[in-house]
Amino acid sequence: MATEATFAVPSDQFPLGTVFNQLPNVTVELERLIPARDVVIPYFWVRGTEVTDIESTFTEHPGVKEILFVDSVEDEYLLRVEWALDHDDVLTILTETEVPLIRAIGTNQQWTFEIRGDDRTDVANFQRRCRELDIPITLTELNALTPVETETEAALTDTQQEALILAYERGYFESPRQVTLEELGEELGISQQAVGSRLRGGINHVLGSTLSAVADRS
Repeated sequence: MATEATFAVPSDQFPLGTVFNQLPNVTVELERLIPARDVVIPYFWVRGTEVTDIESTFTEHPGVKEILFVDSVEDEYLLRVEWALDHDDVLTILTETEVPLIRAIGTNQQWTFEIRGDDRTDVANFQRRCRELDIPITLTELNALTPVETETEAALTDTQQEALILAYERGYFESPRQVTLEELGEELGISQQAVGSRLRGGINHVLGSTLSAVADRS
């Protein structure tokens, strides 16, 4: 089932992030990104500045080969960028895993990425690869693309969904277990006690919804 996820990443963990050192009040929004292993040339908008030579402000950033000014509308600037895909960051992971990026907005606080996978495994693989490269991402939203959200999905919080998916992918529910709560906590950036609490809460909601559905059919 197709799934959309939203992740937050510190501003310096994505190409162009260093621009906020010079222009702390700007907002950068990627307009289009097509994942491909050979070339990714998206357009992006810069808002919230009146810099005359906006192109020069974005030169010599890690992970960037070339940036060209395209157009401007009042205080919004449209630029085109050619990325250096040999630079380990969120962009290279998107191209590596071929997960489409729906939207990305950057500020001096953080980047917010909205991605779409054919199923939750695609999202989990993207998240796993980021953590393998020590990129500190945080899952803030996870939604299956269905017309009507099921009662189970509605009952689960985003953090419970994240913990349950990771535990399942890592083999926590297998016998013998393939991963410990401590290891899951390290991946999620929380304590093992917090992981256990999220798993218990999530399992309780899943069982409650499932058993209620069974009782309704009896």
